[in-house]
Amino acid sequence: VQLQASGGGLVEAGGSQMLSCVAPDYTFSAHAVGWFRQALGKEREFVGRIRWDGRGSYYADSVKGRFIITRDYAKRTVYLQMSSLKPEDSAVYFCAAASKYSRGRYSLQEEYDLWGQGTLVTVSS
Repeated sequence: VQLQASGGGLVEAGGSQMLSCVAPDYTFSAHAVGWFRQALGKEREFVGRIRWDGRGSYYADSVKGRFIITRDYAKRTVYLQMSSLKPEDSAVYFCAAASKYSRGRYSLQEEYDLWGQGTLVTVSS
């Protein structure tokens, strides 16, 4: 069972794009759903996450103020709204769910145990 990420594509610099991540039923018990990205030749990095119970979100400094994560509890869907996109935002974006409790901020890959397949976002200059 995997999360299903979608919404990637080609967008011009300065534009916006929204990604979606649909979760299977049992992730209602997830502590958080996060977004990560991996650019070509680089390591996967944290983008942001939202608490599944709605208690709040947290973002990497590189996207703070430009990206917003929301969730639709009834649709089991988490959204990543990206604005003011830059060429350096180009990457494969992954969503992930953390089913286990962590004392951390849920900003580390090892805090997540269920991953989606990724969706490619390309920002042209």
